[in-house]
Amino acid sequence: MSVQVTPLHDRVLIKRIEEKETVKGGIIIPDTAKEKPQEGEVIAVGAGKIEKGVRVALDVKAGDRVLFGKYSGTDIKVDDVDYLILREDEILAKLSGAAKAASGKK
Repeated sequence: MSVQVTPLHDRVLIKRIEEKETVKGGIIIPDTAKEKPQEGEVIAVGAGKIEKGVRVALDVKAGDRVLFGKYSGTDIKVDDVDYLILREDEILAKLSGAAKAASGKK
């Protein structure tokens, strides 16, 4: 059974993008010591916030890559996949095509 998650209002559903693990100097860092990535892909967005009786659409859409704060949002698990739900104002930046390519080279 597949569960569909649709965020409400100005909330966004994000899947964290794991950085490629590179081992320098032969030291392997255990998973428990690694920080959670602060970059993710937008999976779904809510309809938008209502201000003064008018619905304001979100600036991000499904498929966008974004940066968010280290302690932002709420972690959830759906069908054994970890997601993050946060408000649009907790998103710090939207990554463009050049930034996506640069982040993949790390």
